[in-house]
Amino acid sequence: MGYTAIVDYGVGNLKSVTNAMDYLGLNTCITRDPRELERADSILLPGVGAFPDAADQLRATGLEQILVAQSEKKPMLGICLGMQLLFDRGEEGRDCKGLSLVGGHVSRIDTSLKLPHIGWNSLTFPNPSPLFAGVDTGSYVYFVHSFCGVASDPSTIIAATDYGAPVVAAVQKGNVFGCQFHPEKSGEVGLQILRNFGGLNS
Repeated sequence: MGYTAIVDYGVGNLKSVTNAMDYLGLNTCITRDPRELERADSILLPGVGAFPDAADQLRATGLEQILVAQSEKKPMLGICLGMQLLFDRGEEGRDCKGLSLVGGHVSRIDTSLKLPHIGWNSLTFPNPSPLFAGVDTGSYVYFVHSFCGVASDPSTIIAATDYGAPVVAAVQKGNVFGCQFHPEKSGEVGLQILRNFGGLNS
């Protein structure tokens, strides 16, 4: 049976993601070993913290080129900061290059509401995606963030929400998926999303 490689690059909340995948009976391996990433059926890129620190860690550990190469061969899911890293660049703290797997940039949410945005918000689905199979429009998921992706191609936006301003909640480009929210903390809806991701190779 195959497995999902959960990337350990020093800035991810690995335990909650791993626990959710284990609960679903999906095999995982926490790793930064290039050989494990090559052997895996899919890759999950978590992340907590600031964009520049995370981007620097990906480059310092030699993971940037490996992730870009593997994204052409198998499904990859970025969660929260992991999703933000999929974009071309981020503006948090300093202008910083991302993985350029999804076109666009990451900027502070342009809202009059309090930041960080912490809590449950409902989703709409501008474009269809297998990641949200069985998930109803209006389903609630859990967010913790102050910055969000600004996609250069609207067709890559597969979920959106509103926090006093439109917020890109999820993206897809080819094999690459990203969720700004935390599916591992989003109850049954989040588990369905992770189940869908785990089934992309079957």
